[in-house]
Amino acid sequence: MALTIATWNINSVRLRAGLVERLLQEAAPDILCLQECKSPVDKMPLPAFAALGYPHCVARGEKGYNGVAILSRQPIRDAGHVDHARLGQARHVAARLENGVTIENFYVPAGGDVPDRQVNPKFGQKLDMLVAMRDRFRASRPSRTILVGDLNIAPREDDVWSHKQLLGVVSHTPIEVDHLGQVQEAGAWTDVTRADIPEGKLYSWWSYRARDWAASDRGRRLDHIWASVDLAAAAHGSRVLRAARGWEKPSDHVPVLATFDV
Repeated sequence: MALTIATWNINSVRLRAGLVERLLQEAAPDILCLQECKSPVDKMPLPAFAALGYPHCVARGEKGYNGVAILSRQPIRDAGHVDHARLGQARHVAARLENGVTIENFYVPAGGDVPDRQVNPKFGQKLDMLVAMRDRFRASRPSRTILVGDLNIAPREDDVWSHKQLLGVVSHTPIEVDHLGQVQEAGAWTDVTRADIPEGKLYSWWSYRARDWAASDRGRRLDHIWASVDLAAAAHGSRVLRAARGWEKPSDHVPVLATFDV
């Protein structure tokens, strides 16, 4: 069975419900994982998505902030969530397909503007969540699992528009890259996107601050799809829907997709 998964930081699922509907109709993934939903679950526009053929959903939400959801064509069951680092925020949810494959959807904190936890608690929260993720995967290595989400770190030099200029900027600092690498190593995860697209600049986020995001093209690859060891070879067809950044009233992130033969 070919299973196509998309991940997208939607930056308010209620404000951008129409964009979600457009993606479901045009890209037609089997599963769509959303982050930064900024809504309690009971206020999410789930009936509209169900009407398009996505009747199954597991989600965690909160008013105005954070929030994660997994929409599916196929039956899924709620596989719980973990409050990594005890932040008390809706940043993780998991779902399990009938074939036993688990989807884990993460929204790692952005980390604020200053890469110093002593003066910026948000940066400390980001590092703490990554440590908690690492420790969890060390204690129980995942199997038949696909991890997706806005991890808010661009790990490779070609995942940012300028490695040299962004070394001191939150999302690409050496300490963040190291922490993310430890998470990846702990779970023996494969970065599916880069396994499929190993070379070249690749971005999934462009700041709202740019007057012309496409012309300046100062992007970062913050959104990821990873696979556990036993599913890595089943992954293919990775793509980043850059065009979605130019949709009307867009998110600053775009969808990232991959297909798995499971």
